[in-house]
Amino acid sequence: MDLPLWLEDLTWIEARNRFDAGDVLILPIGAAAKEHGPHLPLRTDATTARAYAERLARRARQAGMPTLIAPLVPFGYYPAFTRYAGSQHLSAATFMALLRELLEGFVDQGANRLLLLNTGVSTEAPINTLLGEMHQTSSVRVIAAHLRFLGRDADKWIEVREGGHADERETSVMLAIDGRNVRMDKLPDATANGERGMAGGALPAGFARPVRLSPDASVGDADEFAPSGATGDASRATAYKGERVIDAVVDDLLAGLVKAFGSP
Repeated sequence: MDLPLWLEDLTWIEARNRFDAGDVLILPIGAAAKEHGPHLPLRTDATTARAYAERLARRARQAGMPTLIAPLVPFGYYPAFTRYAGSQHLSAATFMALLRELLEGFVDQGANRLLLLNTGVSTEAPINTLLGEMHQTSSVRVIAAHLRFLGRDADKWIEVREGGHADERETSVMLAIDGRNVRMDKLPDATANGERGMAGGALPAGFARPVRLSPDASVGDADEFAPSGATGDASRATAYKGERVIDAVVDDLLAGLVKAFGSP
């Protein structure tokens, strides 16, 4: 009988045996409560993190690389969304401390190849900082995959590139994996102020600025005004496009695992 994909479905003895055997442990990170406009549920990141982790684990096992998925990390550093009801946020320090204790616990129990599968954007910097610190004190291999950089070969299927949050790409992925909970009849007006992306436009490559969205135009500057909580135009989203994106992302994830941990 094939072992379950998820660590939580094993007994402790089975878990110990898999750690001792050197299974790659995937730690998915995705907000269980973060706004994604009026058409996607708060759990969008958690749902996509679980789906990507499962598809990656299956592909890796088929390729001969033993893989397990740790329980989802459902909270993180998401300062841009705190003004939208239901969105939950940890400070960067708390988020890093949480991840550190989880990772060190797995390492103490014998896990020695770990992948953080990160769905967020604001979580990238804390994760990278933490991995850099752990690299100085541990020989265990821990890597991170930031999903927004992966699967870009599928961009040819995306018709509207502007946006970045609850947009055509993200909505298509949700249609592919959980279409019953996508409210396509609630899509925001993409021509409304702020809905097609940051009002000030993207900065040139090499520049960065913090972003804090707000549904209230009287709070913050114009760049922060996103009345629906979505940026971009999701009206062209389809499940077919979502499957193309998912396939491309998982291809890149598997290639990264092989590169980091050796051929299965």
